[in-house]
Amino acid sequence: MAARMNAESFLKQRLVCVAVIDKTEDAVPLAEALLAGGLNCIEVTFRTAGAAESISQIRKSVPQIVVGAGTLLSAETVKEAIDVGAQFGVSPGLSESVMETANKRDFPIFPGVITPTEVMRAIDLGARHLKFFPSETFGGVNALKALAGPFGHTGVKFIPTGGINAASLPNYLAIPQVAAIGGSWMAERKLVAEKDWKKITSLTAEAMKIIATTNSK
Repeated sequence: MAARMNAESFLKQRLVCVAVIDKTEDAVPLAEALLAGGLNCIEVTFRTAGAAESISQIRKSVPQIVVGAGTLLSAETVKEAIDVGAQFGVSPGLSESVMETANKRDFPIFPGVITPTEVMRAIDLGARHLKFFPSETFGGVNALKALAGPFGHTGVKFIPTGGINAASLPNYLAIPQVAAIGGSWMAERKLVAEKDWKKITSLTAEAMKIIATTNSK
């Protein structure tokens, strides 16, 4: 079994591109477009028939990219994600079977949380990086600040996702307990379908510039 990846190492750019890939032929060009914009981390959501194959192709053809599997809803999808080479997993909610399967396989997993009770349960299950989702729908920056407060001393980190864009990026990054942002605006489904790789690279580069500026403050 391959050694477990250190989440801090692949989250250090503080951005994860959350992508829905409808055609597997778009997987490698998308990864290359993100890399050209300076980003080396992508989450391919398990919402399409070609998600697993897309992950496999990215692993083989663009090894510079760390690729994860998103929308993991069951133990079976966790196993499938691992088998095709995913290096981390993300779930929209907190599932004990998902967490237990990932832990048994030494697979980094970011469960979705939105309440203090869910955070506490996730910590009990061994998670230290939690997806705060859907962020903007449930209060955005202010809600996350309030949630992060009681858990700041635990070492738990959040990855807010859902409705975030380039304009709101700095406000989230300013929260000490935020490890990274999950965003889809730089590679929206429509842009991928249209194969607008230049636009994706441009939007990615813009996001990376915002992150660099925020980190330097």
